[in-house]
Amino acid sequence: MAVAEAQLYAKVSNKHRGRSTSALLEPLLAKGFPAHTAQKALVATGQKTIEDAAKWLHSHCNDPSLDDPIPQEYALYLCPRGRLHSRLQDFWRESKRQCGKNRAHEVFPHVTLCDFFTCEDQKVELLYDILKRVGDRFSQSFPPSISLTLHASPSYLGFFIDDSQANVLKEFAVAFSSEASALADCHVKPSLKQFHLTLAHRFYPHHQKTLEQLAKCINPGEPCQWVAALYSRDMRFVHYQRLRALFQYKPQNIDELMINAGDLIYVDPRQQSDASEGWVIGTSHRTGCRGFLPENYTEKAHESDTWVKHREYVFDTASRSFTKTEKEPNVKPNGEAPNLSMSRSVTNVLSLQNAALRRGVLVMRHGERLDQVFGKSWLQQCLTADGKYYRADLNFPSSLPRKKDSMKEFECDPPLSCCGIFQSRLIGEALLDQEVTVSYVYSSPALRCVQTAQHVLQGLKLNQKVRIRVEPGLFEWTKWEASKAIPNFMTVAELVEASYNIDTSYRSNFPLSSLVPSESYEDYVSRSSAVIKQIISACPSKGRGVILVVGHGSSLAPLARALTGLPSRDSGDFAQMVRKIPSLGMCFCEEQKEENKWQMVNPPVKTLTHGANAAFNWRNTIMED
Repeated sequence: MAVAEAQLYAKVSNKHRGRSTSALLEPLLAKGFPAHTAQKALVATGQKTIEDAAKWLHSHCNDPSLDDPIPQEYALYLCPRGRLHSRLQDFWRESKRQCGKNRAHEVFPHVTLCDFFTCEDQKVELLYDILKRVGDRFSQSFPPSISLTLHASPSYLGFFIDDSQANVLKEFAVAFSSEASALADCHVKPSLKQFHLTLAHRFYPHHQKTLEQLAKCINPGEPCQWVAALYSRDMRFVHYQRLRALFQYKPQNIDELMINAGDLIYVDPRQQSDASEGWVIGTSHRTGCRGFLPENYTEKAHESDTWVKHREYVFDTASRSFTKTEKEPNVKPNGEAPNLSMSRSVTNVLSLQNAALRRGVLVMRHGERLDQVFGKSWLQQCLTADGKYYRADLNFPSSLPRKKDSMKEFECDPPLSCCGIFQSRLIGEALLDQEVTVSYVYSSPALRCVQTAQHVLQGLKLNQKVRIRVEPGLFEWTKWEASKAIPNFMTVAELVEASYNIDTSYRSNFPLSSLVPSESYEDYVSRSSAVIKQIISACPSKGRGVILVVGHGSSLAPLARALTGLPSRDSGDFAQMVRKIPSLGMCFCEEQKEENKWQMVNPPVKTLTHGANAAFNWRNTIMED
């Protein structure tokens, strides 16, 4: 048993266990489910219906923790509904698009009344009764409207609640916590600090002005109905990351995890050392099972996406209302609400900001390369005994470019696979569909990067108009070169002879001779910072054309962070970060004209996700018994 799990067992093992009188429990017991697992299922589904609980039990039939006596953690939040909630969701969405994700995006808009506490499964119904009873007691004294005042600092942005109204909310929180502690045997702490509704938290200081502009578009006096809502979460996964499955994955091996599209996965970053490149170890929220899964089948999810909404008390000065089951569509607890139109004021601010944008820089990793598919010995697989190239698999290119030196030089400078060529052209076509104007193209001298640039330009229908500037300074971190030497790249003349559209007049400030084998991380970051600044200064600032930079997985973070003025990542987690960047992974930076700075925003197109397709031997598979 892991240390953390042992601590959780110790936390609950000595508590008194009462008997539930839930009307939902008896039908589950009649179906043959053990009492403790039936109770666990009811709590995990918010005690809404027998069908939900039974479905949860069937999904968790192989859950190794099904019999573990670990309760859920609960929190009481005050949440807005109505037009104010819609405006807050607009802000959530726009702040994420313009400034990236910050800590506030993990949870939906709320005011914390009581922070997380544990409660035994058998006593959760008491919390429902207490919420209704205390809500009824305070319904007449609850403020008809709540005054919100915007407060900003370099790391926090949010609304503070007026003291006189906050006092009523604090009294409500204290009353709930007192009764819950006494009747449900819970240790509940009411929130007694300044009551606030967070808009943004732990963001980069240079995003403060943009966030404030967006926040000022929210009218805190918008019509609003306030709801006290009780949520729960699985205490075992509090510090885990959440992923959402984009596609179904059926396990190929016994240690892999079955996932369906939409499944939520818990991932502990500290337990990924055993995972191969492109894979993660995770636990399914839907089934409780644990195993390996392909990371490119997932996207990041919000912390509150895995929370369960139990009961809510709707404050209404005209009448008292308590909703025991979810009759109305839920406020989706993920900080993003689809189909909500933006307010006119937010649109105006965005128009002003878009007018201030000048250039864009799109940094892109190359497409799928041959050795990525066929391993380090790929060249031996496609050479005849007399050293001539032949197509050993349909994913091999029809031919290799001519090279004056030995073809063995390609071992350290592999080309794209046919799928890599297709990927690159597809990205170019997507950029064309989005009417992205690429004015300049820079590429690492690695053949796979030059080929990626060429085929992206073909997809953009710009291969005869924009020439590729081969920039040696864009080559990846040389410490990762297996040969411990700088590869013998194709020369500009050889690339031109092979029909690549190269800008032969371009002269770099970083000649090939300046690349040092096994350079330090600090030297690589310094080189990346210098080369992106040199690229920006070499491209005229007039117009809004995009500068396309094709590099490596290791290129994205150093180039983008240097351009936006962010400090470099810690070298300890750099390799793990790079592993998560797929073929054609990209990031996009836009120039803020009036502030003379660059800001990272969403790329103009989505990246390409696809599954593996293993080699197939029909004779061994079909003919042999």
